[in-house]
Amino acid sequence: MPIETLRIPTPDGEADAFAAFPDDGERHPGVLMYADGFGIRPVLRELALELAGHGYYVLVPNVFYRHGPTPVLDLPAHIGAQARPAVFAQLMPLIEAHTAERALSDAEAYLGFLTARPEVGDGPVAVTGYCIGGLLAMRTAAAHPGRVAAVAAFHGPVGADGPGLFSRLTAQVHLGHAEGDMTPEALAELNRALDAAGVDHTSEIYPGTLHGFTMADTDAFSPSGLERHWDRLLPLLDRTVATPVRNGRGG
Repeated sequence: MPIETLRIPTPDGEADAFAAFPDDGERHPGVLMYADGFGIRPVLRELALELAGHGYYVLVPNVFYRHGPTPVLDLPAHIGAQARPAVFAQLMPLIEAHTAERALSDAEAYLGFLTARPEVGDGPVAVTGYCIGGLLAMRTAAAHPGRVAAVAAFHGPVGADGPGLFSRLTAQVHLGHAEGDMTPEALAELNRALDAAGVDHTSEIYPGTLHGFTMADTDAFSPSGLERHWDRLLPLLDRTVATPVRNGRGG
C-alpha cells in the first residue's frame, strides 16, 4: 500500500500532504482526511493506510502549512500528560491563526486537488476528521454540498459554528463524541439541532472514551473507541461513495 508525498497549491502557497491508496492501477473513491491538532505523524499515516486498504484514495493535508512543512510541531513519540503543556503552548497559536476563512479557502484547494488525481474515480467524495479536524471536515462538507456525500467527525468540536452550519449540510453525517467531551444532555441538544436542520445523521457518545480516543500515540487512546470508529466510518462510506467491489477489512 503506497504512501505518496504531495504538494497542494493554495492561494497562500503550497500545502504539503500525503496520500495513501491501493496499488492496483484502479480508480478509487476519494476521502479527504483532516488530522487532529497535533498534525501529520505516524499515527495519521496508520489511519490513512487502514482506510486505503478498504479501497479508498485518502488525502491528508498539513493544515498548518503556513507555519512550515511537516512536522510543524516538535512532538514526542508518545504525547502523554507531562508533554501536553509544552505541546499546547506551540499548538494553540497555530489553531487560532487557522481562521474559518483560511479553512474554507484551503478546503476548496484540497477538494480540487483530490478530485483531479488520476487515481480517484468520478463522483462525490467523503471527508473525515479528528479533533479540530472534525470541525474542518464539517465546514468543508457544508461549503461543498454538491461534492461531499459523507462527513465523519470524531472527538471534534462540531457545534462550534452553530446550527447555521448544519443547515448547509447535504452529506450523510456521523459524529463520534468522546464521553469526556459530551454529556448526554449536550448530545440531545446537538442532535435536536441536526434534526431541525434536516441532516441525515448518526451522532453518539462512545462509551468510556476521552478526547483524542482514536490516537494511539496519546494517553487518551481507546482501542474499543478506535474499533467503534471503524465500525461507523466504513459503513458510512459504503453507503455514500464506495465502488461496488472493494477489499475486505484490513485488505
